[in-house]
Amino acid sequence: MRRREDRMGDVRREAPEDDAVLTRIGQAVMLHRGGDREEARNRLAALWREIEGDGDPFHRCALAHYLADTQDDPADELLWDLLALAAADGPGARTPTPRLRALYPALHLNLAADYAKLGREAAARSQLELARASAGTLGDDPYGDRVRAAIARLAQRLAL
Repeated sequence: MRRREDRMGDVRREAPEDDAVLTRIGQAVMLHRGGDREEARNRLAALWREIEGDGDPFHRCALAHYLADTQDDPADELLWDLLALAAADGPGARTPTPRLRALYPALHLNLAADYAKLGREAAARSQLELARASAGTLGDDPYGDRVRAAIARLAQRLAL
């Protein structure tokens, strides 16, 4: 299965040395990228159970995003991407930090791709428009370039 091209950044690189949650997410992501999807999903799910109620919004958002990537069923992928967006929008994230705001284009892009896979074209287009509208938060860096390019590719595919 092709890896989504809208990476939320390399969590291993973003993790401060004392951020054990991001370190654990990064380790699971490495397993997934190495081909061990099931073990990555298991580790991420265990971590989700630890932090889902009161974890840092950025941690919950990143974790749900990566859990989406490990799903076999497009409906499950959609569920986790919705949880990632809810974590960014939810309690504790009333005024999203710049780090959370920078995730919105990828979050909306992922939802657009999920809806497209499920044949829900109107919802896909709506989320794609939200991704485009929030793309101004992206930096002028490789991550921002990848997300902008993925938005353009999906827009072409949806003929927008």
